[in-house]
Amino acid sequence: MRAPQRQQAILELVRQHGGVRVVELVRVFGVSDITVRRDLESLSERGLLAKVHGGATVIGSTDEPGFAAKSVRQEAEKQAISRRAAALARPGTAVALSAGTTTWTLAHHLAGVPALTVVTDSVRVAEVFRRCGRTDQTVVLTGGMRTPSDALVGPVAVAAIRELNVDVLFLGVHGMTVRAGFTTPNMMEAETDRALIESAGRLVVLADHTKWGTVGISTIAQLNEADMVISDAGLGAQAREALAGQVGELVIAGADQRRPPVHPPGRGSGTPAPPRSVRRWPARDGPGGGRDEGGAAPNAVPPS
Repeated sequence: MRAPQRQQAILELVRQHGGVRVVELVRVFGVSDITVRRDLESLSERGLLAKVHGGATVIGSTDEPGFAAKSVRQEAEKQAISRRAAALARPGTAVALSAGTTTWTLAHHLAGVPALTVVTDSVRVAEVFRRCGRTDQTVVLTGGMRTPSDALVGPVAVAAIRELNVDVLFLGVHGMTVRAGFTTPNMMEAETDRALIESAGRLVVLADHTKWGTVGISTIAQLNEADMVISDAGLGAQAREALAGQVGELVIAGADQRRPPVHPPGRGSGTPAPPRSVRRWPARDGPGGGRDEGGAAPNAVPPS
């Protein structure tokens, strides 16, 4: 078994049992003590588990790494996800970007879109647009109390967001599971993110494959509230199946094509669809609608 596959298997064991011991992993995988410790070090550096004496445990649901620590994780995946998400933003539309390193990466790709209005609760995201110096873009920074991930949260942020309406929200998340939905380790940030969802006509969640199976203490939204989830090719088959059955559309960024269609509840399965709280737009099939990587018409954000 190659190191990436072994590390993924180790991570699954940690998530299932809450922790693992080095001696157990040596026996399970038939590798040396040194190899196991290197695997645990790699997973720890990526923020996927916490190393302890003799083994590793899950990261607590309230642990919130700082922006700098998160920005170096899964950089290639974040770039692929951001390129795919940026194609949804059309000139002249109003978009919201939540705080986070994936949305910060997306901001660099959106900086060149003309006449864009951007609403964000992220100091880092707002700074990207300030530095690009476009005079035809409008950036609205909500204000509020600052978190370790440089989100602005609390009653000031929520009050500002509730007065606004945007075409699409690009939401970064700490984790996602079928049971807990999309989650964050910061309860006040969850409240702010929920206000952003209410302000948006469409919800697009940006989440690399490491977010699957991770649970933060506070739920932002259930899976079936997302119109689209954009992830990367590292997302496992089980996660793809679960997401495809819940979200409006699952897109795998950087892949040659989308996963073959899976009938979610209410779409050919004979099972009633779960209620959705977000508003949906019809797919574009006229001029400019185009086709995406998999040959399906993208759900592009229409002009205001």
